[in-house]
Amino acid sequence: MKLLLWLFALFLVTWVNTVGAVDARYVLLGPGDVLKVSVYGNPDLATDVMVSESGNITFPLLGEVVVDGLTPSAAEKKIADLLESGGFLRKPQVSILATSLQSQQVSVLGYVHRQGRYPIEGKRSLTDVLAMAGGVNPEGGDLVTLMRANGIESTKEVIDMFVMIRSSSMSQNMNIRGGDLIYVERAPQFYIYGEVQRAGVFRLERNMTVVQALSVGGGLTPRGTERGVRIQRRDAEGNLQILKVDLGEPVQPDDVVYIRESLF
Repeated sequence: MKLLLWLFALFLVTWVNTVGAVDARYVLLGPGDVLKVSVYGNPDLATDVMVSESGNITFPLLGEVVVDGLTPSAAEKKIADLLESGGFLRKPQVSILATSLQSQQVSVLGYVHRQGRYPIEGKRSLTDVLAMAGGVNPEGGDLVTLMRANGIESTKEVIDMFVMIRSSSMSQNMNIRGGDLIYVERAPQFYIYGEVQRAGVFRLERNMTVVQALSVGGGLTPRGTERGVRIQRRDAEGNLQILKVDLGEPVQPDDVVYIRESLF
């Protein structure tokens, strides 16, 4: 499992070198973007403009034009149609160059090597963006939360990267949009103390049992016993339970495993 996780981290780090160049077909304009707009044969109409918070630009002859959510090519056509339908120009050729795409940024937080905001000019998948952030760091887990604003509401989806990579199914490798927030969860942990060689907190691997947890703790001390192992675990209401378990019992996140001293 550790080898698979290591390969996954390597996959993310190296993928950053293979993500493609910007494809203007997939860029959607939004507030904060800076555009260079020109009309062929009409230099007096050339302008550098920023998309307002309401998603508009101010263009000569036309005034306010809504471009929010449009691709540059769609915005070109809209301005050209308005110039022609308004009787200003006949078959105008409008060109838009996005010199800064502030709206097309995604926030990456949590247990990655480089938290921050990253541009997603062009079509970018979840793994592309994680690669931009340097991949998951050693404390990071397999679960990635994607939060996305949809108007006044937001959606939340949890993606299990381990399952996605292991099954070779990339259906959850979602395309990322500007304004998305990606959070890489911390890897689950467990605690072990008492008569073990190395008491402390450790990463909880999938389907780990008590005997495996004991092995991670370095095994028993000369005074330790495998009989009567106790686990401290909180239930759904947050109440602390003390459970007597056998060695094949699965360990759950944040469990505290206690190894007792032998009485003889």
